[in-house]
Amino acid sequence: MTKTALRIGLAGLGTVGAGVIRLLAANQALIARRAGRPIIVTAISARDRSRDRGIDMAGLTWLDDATELAAHPDVDVVVELIGGSDGPALPLARRTLGAAKPFVTANKALIAHHGRELAALAEANGAPLAFEAAVAGGIPVLKALGEGAAANRIVSVYGLLNGTCNYILSRMESDGLDFGTVLADAQAAGFAEADPSFDIDGIDTAHKLAILAGLAFGAAPDFAGVATVGIRAIDKADIEQAAALGFRIKLVGLAETADGELFQRVHPALVAQDHPLAATNGALNAVVIEAVPVGRLFLQGRGAGEGPTASAVVADLIDIAQRRTGLPFGMPVAELASLPRADSATREGRYYLRLSVADRPGVLAELTAALRDHGVSIESLIQRPHADSSAATVVMVTHTTTEAALQASLEAMAASPSVSGRPVMMHILDL
Repeated sequence: MTKTALRIGLAGLGTVGAGVIRLLAANQALIARRAGRPIIVTAISARDRSRDRGIDMAGLTWLDDATELAAHPDVDVVVELIGGSDGPALPLARRTLGAAKPFVTANKALIAHHGRELAALAEANGAPLAFEAAVAGGIPVLKALGEGAAANRIVSVYGLLNGTCNYILSRMESDGLDFGTVLADAQAAGFAEADPSFDIDGIDTAHKLAILAGLAFGAAPDFAGVATVGIRAIDKADIEQAAALGFRIKLVGLAETADGELFQRVHPALVAQDHPLAATNGALNAVVIEAVPVGRLFLQGRGAGEGPTASAVVADLIDIAQRRTGLPFGMPVAELASLPRADSATREGRYYLRLSVADRPGVLAELTAALRDHGVSIESLIQRPHADSSAATVVMVTHTTTEAALQASLEAMAASPSVSGRPVMMHILDL
């Protein structure tokens, strides 16, 4: 082991940034043995210098401008934990890689939006670009895809990539609560932000999915190609009906290729209770990789927070110290595929539908006629009256059909005076 330390410049001293400093201090000797040299923080940058973060910053160089870390003589590696796809994170990444210094980030938005550009810059300058912490926190899923499964053809990658959404849906099921109540509890407990839109509207999951898909299929991340639906419309009745049908509702990010096209979607889905994802509850994350010839790989763990994310950041630093780094997306940028986006209209599957309807004779016949007219058949149907006897909830599960046929059926139903509000549709995860 060499005594020459790997010197870290750290941008961002929020929960994760402070966690990295604590982890490097707490496991200092062990990390040095595994890295072959000590790893120390020498310079830091954050928005508020006066804030007490509960860490010892004595002896560390403070820089008001984070981009100055890239050229600082006492910094060998820059770690970016600021967040955001643009702002100061992007120029810091460009300057660091342009200076041929390794760049480590937990910033999923940065990689999802600018992954190809930064990978090309890293490759041109021979500088490692590492972002294990950007997806699923402490779960080493990018290493699993890029290293452990590197000899395999990936068929699909999917999973639960947002702990906030998984916590909300799990609580709705376990405690029989509505969405708004659980969201407020999640905010009070620190599982959800004051403005939870980024999580509950599926954007956070979409960023992570785009990165996973890029690495899985040898392509640059295509965030704009991720069809995204969040969990705001999920009702307590959906949770109950799904359970009665043998399913749990989860916010699933799914990417797969077929006929040379890439399909990416974030959406609430019904997952069979015997599927591994169904048992992933609370704030946990889980990722499933379907590959040939290895088969199914399942990874589960804590996907966010100080400890898991700091763990992934320091793991990348150990790799850099050991010179175990490879190309960011597993192959040269020139070899990354530009996969056309798959048309979801022709995609086949089973679906869950929930409608609020007038409780009177002939309504069910009207609904089933709308499905029949577009070639959609029903696998199961449940009707339950509301407390208001003039209305009822109808839940249907379809047989396999195309998305186009189902959407046409829904438009016909929504136009009926017997249907109140927009029907709720969710996919059934038949994987």
